[in-house]
Amino acid sequence: MQPGYKSLLLHALVVIGLFLLQFVLPEYHHLSVARIMLLAVFAMGFNLLFGYTGLLSLGHAMFFAAGMYGAGLSVYHFDWSVPLSFIFGVGCGAMLSFVVGLIALRTTGVAFMIVTLMFSQVAYLIIVYFTTYTRGDEGLVMPQAARSFILLGREFLLTDAATRYNLSLILLTITMVVVLLLVRGKFGRSLIAVRENEPRTRMLGYNTFAIKLRALTVSGTLSAGSGAAYALMFAYIGSSFATIQYSIDPLLYSLLGGAGTVLGPVLGTFLMFYLIDIASEYTTAYLLVAGVVLVMLVLFFPKGLLGTVRERWLRWLP
Repeated sequence: MQPGYKSLLLHALVVIGLFLLQFVLPEYHHLSVARIMLLAVFAMGFNLLFGYTGLLSLGHAMFFAAGMYGAGLSVYHFDWSVPLSFIFGVGCGAMLSFVVGLIALRTTGVAFMIVTLMFSQVAYLIIVYFTTYTRGDEGLVMPQAARSFILLGREFLLTDAATRYNLSLILLTITMVVVLLLVRGKFGRSLIAVRENEPRTRMLGYNTFAIKLRALTVSGTLSAGSGAAYALMFAYIGSSFATIQYSIDPLLYSLLGGAGTVLGPVLGTFLMFYLIDIASEYTTAYLLVAGVVLVMLVLFFPKGLLGTVRERWLRWLP
């Protein structure tokens, strides 16, 4: 079988496996996996910039929060429908990532990391400052009217566990397809060229600034989609989602699963979520456990789980 078909088959099996998984999961894990899939979308958006383009952003929480607050506030204050609010939240993230990219991408290396971190902190302070509308750290709980919507003549209840799970799976599948198409096409090859040797790529006639700006915009848009869906499906928005922790989380997910692979962030999100969840049942030092696991990962899987698997055994993994 050709590598391209193997890759498509693998991704299809992952989606089918997640779909069938909902029928055997207990209630707690049913909710957890729905949340993990949304966080995996966030991680996949981050990984497009970090893993494929080589740009480490420490401010991706602002894109997640842009989608979350764009969708959440439009429902809470203006009574917009759920689909319209979701689209608005994604649009907020796309616009913010484009504007931030125009400024931040004029820097490189550590300076880029610092600039994105500064932008993220500004976004967080704006949320905290306008407490009249955002309620700051307290956050907002979505009204009951936002817990359902009608699409194509059918009513969807976001309080229903199966609906929430399958909508999360649909968003994950769409994101997976988008990322797969991007990285396997001409644009994906240009991203890798920028990551490996930007001066040479520029010398060959490519506009590397435009390539990086497009990557950052797509990355921020996917992250905003994750945030918008999270707000609407779990009926809560709060400033904690805009803190630096939420910029570090997708980095950890990508490193654990394998940066620069399509499925790496998905695997990393699942493993890190359940690692912390299980460890917290036995000790309050669960972050220490996570740290030890990451150190072991660096020693034995320096390119993450799927990244190392691709390097050593399965070269066809995208």
